[in-house]
Amino acid sequence: MTEMTPVTQDKTKAVPALPDAQTVTEVKHYTDRLFSFRCTRPASLRFRSGEFVMIGLMGDPHPETGKVKPLLRAYSIASPSWDEEMEFYSIKVPDGPLTSKLQHIKVGDEVILRPKPVGTLVHDALLPGKRLWFFATGTGFAPFASLLREPQTYEDYDEVIITHTCREVGELTYGRDLIEGLKQDELLNEVIGEGFWKKIKYYPTTTREESPRMGRITDLMKSGEAFADLGVPPLNKDTDRAMICGNMAFNLELKAMFEDYGLEEGANSKPAHYVVEKAFLD
Repeated sequence: MTEMTPVTQDKTKAVPALPDAQTVTEVKHYTDRLFSFRCTRPASLRFRSGEFVMIGLMGDPHPETGKVKPLLRAYSIASPSWDEEMEFYSIKVPDGPLTSKLQHIKVGDEVILRPKPVGTLVHDALLPGKRLWFFATGTGFAPFASLLREPQTYEDYDEVIITHTCREVGELTYGRDLIEGLKQDELLNEVIGEGFWKKIKYYPTTTREESPRMGRITDLMKSGEAFADLGVPPLNKDTDRAMICGNMAFNLELKAMFEDYGLEEGANSKPAHYVVEKAFLD
């Protein structure tokens, strides 16, 4: 909650400047297109790692009526369910109704956070398996940033593979730094088990700027190069489970590939072999 002003003589209290207001505690900029921020967490908010919420800011006054409405978008929660704060990873769109404003937030500012989490990228939507795949493009890494810090991920699977495809090398920084940070995370190493991060195989690729691995992950899977690099066989419904969070074309291409592998799409109400995040901003 936002800090309240002192109680006045008539016992009335000031209200937050924004509805469902939370205070920004940290902001990091990675490129001219990407940034992350953390904010306070509503005391009553409970969510499953991998879910998303609506966040935003107040829009500009209507030119005729002067009324101001909130600008809200669905954002995956990048922090795990046990974190005391909320973390989000965002793209910057110069003329975007929300992100053109959100990219300029500073520590101490307020953002709107509607405390009603939903989403399909949760463990409950998958059947038990041995190997868990995360497929992300751009800021689609966000829900996996949550799940990579979720103890259940390592309790349920022997191996966790995360692929992250971006246009430029700098766009991989957020994910790379987070995964590297797991090695030194004393709390997670104590709670999950020393060296839990050794279960992770990280496979970053770029499509425009030169990097150690070039190409779209879907092309690298079709050619067999990705599986050879990772030292694993192609996806199999008996052992592999997967989560997808990317742009629409990426999602549809992977879904078609998964169907060819014999995998079925799951949901909270009917767990299966893979799930797709449908609320993704990039």
